[in-house]
Amino acid sequence: MSRTTVRRTLTFSRREVGDLLLAWAALSVAFGVFFYGGGPLVFEALQTGFVGPLARITLLSAVTAGVGFLLHELGHKVVAVRFGQRAAFRADYGMLFLAVVTALAGFLFAAPGAVHHTGRITKRQHGLIALAGPVVNLALAVVFAVLWIGGGALGVALLREIGRWGVAVNLALAAFNMLPFGPLDGATIRGWNTVVWAAVTVPAVGLAAYALFALELL
Repeated sequence: MSRTTVRRTLTFSRREVGDLLLAWAALSVAFGVFFYGGGPLVFEALQTGFVGPLARITLLSAVTAGVGFLLHELGHKVVAVRFGQRAAFRADYGMLFLAVVTALAGFLFAAPGAVHHTGRITKRQHGLIALAGPVVNLALAVVFAVLWIGGGALGVALLREIGRWGVAVNLALAAFNMLPFGPLDGATIRGWNTVVWAAVTVPAVGLAAYALFALELL
């Protein structure tokens, strides 16, 4: 009996696009509020009308954390579709609300939703689908590092700052998602292959910790 390979096309429904954009916007706000210093400072800025720094940090979050999130989820979807899965991102509205609330409280917990995929796959394929998201964030950290270095060489302060934020935030996203708990990618990857999980997690966590504190984002 011959084995048939199912190939699917990468498509997006209107609902999926809406969920991705909503999650991107909510995370941009949550990260912006968190890095600004939490609720009291945000409310003070809104009351005084001095919102320039808050808006600036939120925009930086949108093009670093927000883009990192979007491409992370698309990484999952692309690999899932490559393995013949039906795959779509679904936002978790309750968790998006929680992300903003925790940011206002001075800490951040972000689990905005997930790519849900259906179809028959092997344990290895399931692990590779999970791995795709953190790997995208690690690759983005390299891209942002180039922007950071290039911005410094060209004397473009904004480009340098976007690069600096992008490196730290995407390393943090990769490290967080590699934790082997609950619905995080790390649990699926470790369940498939502990060696692969450790090979990605150890450097990701180390680099993220160094970047967040050395680059003074926290």
